[in-house]
Amino acid sequence: MSNSTNGSATRPVIEVDDVVHSYKGRRALDHVSFKVMPQSLHGFVGPNGAGKTTSLKIICTLLRPQFGIVKVFGHDVVDEQKLVRRKIGFMPDHFSTYRQMTVYEYLDFFAAAYGLPFAQRTQVIDEVLALTDMEKRKNDLISGLSRGMQQRTSLARVLVNDPELLLLDEPASGLDPRARIELMEILKALRSMGKTIFISSHILPELAELCDSVTIIDKGKVMYSGSMSGLQTSSNEYPTWRVTLDSEVEGIAERIMGLPGIISVDQVEGRPDYRVAYDWTVTDRNSLLRGILDLGAPITAFTEDKRHLNDAFMDLTTKGVK
Repeated sequence: MSNSTNGSATRPVIEVDDVVHSYKGRRALDHVSFKVMPQSLHGFVGPNGAGKTTSLKIICTLLRPQFGIVKVFGHDVVDEQKLVRRKIGFMPDHFSTYRQMTVYEYLDFFAAAYGLPFAQRTQVIDEVLALTDMEKRKNDLISGLSRGMQQRTSLARVLVNDPELLLLDEPASGLDPRARIELMEILKALRSMGKTIFISSHILPELAELCDSVTIIDKGKVMYSGSMSGLQTSSNEYPTWRVTLDSEVEGIAERIMGLPGIISVDQVEGRPDYRVAYDWTVTDRNSLLRGILDLGAPITAFTEDKRHLNDAFMDLTTKGVK
């Protein structure tokens, strides 16, 4: 598949500007605005009923906004629907039909619908099967596939027309841990090919290691939109990192507390494993790591504490902090 380009490295791929949409008097989107930049992996996160599906339908040109403007690659989703649809691929959260087709028949059907000639269809289908690691399952009925394999098949279908923007609705929903990891690896590979990927989900930590940017929506309002790292500074919680040592070091918690900007050091269940919260205005994670190493601590793992991301998400969606 070809590497994607969008003409301008600085122009947003998705521009949502002051969008309002209501159903039967209930406001699903309340002056929603956010941007998604080229070749980013952008998470669109919120509780059930927050307005994610309505936003996706508008971006996909399946629903007209009642107020506001939405553009994809600079094209208005209302006035330039055909131009938008040529550049996007939408993956719903489940299969609704086509279950009695084989994987190959399913992909060939959509390739034909996109107007690809037979010789080109064969080549394209082989490429997307290889990319999603579904080559050995191409003659299997979709109805007999596991949830994870069905999600891969759906993703392969999205890639048939080589879209520049992928819009994925809860792609990891219902997957076991291994299938989820494998799917995320495929998405990383697609991003490396130049694709921009927009993922709707209700689970923030699931996207933390995958996405570089995120928009959090709740009750139809955008509570945060920006970099994943910037999310740490948008809530009342301090960023927290998990420090795992090879062996216990006497007095290490107290010595870490003596480093600049440290807020708290909590040991996890009596193991040489610590949660270290720090004031981001005083230090950063790289300085924190260097400081702990300078103390002689035998670090085996240094990872962002997912609990903090949950705290930040809950803070934004329950307290209304911007």
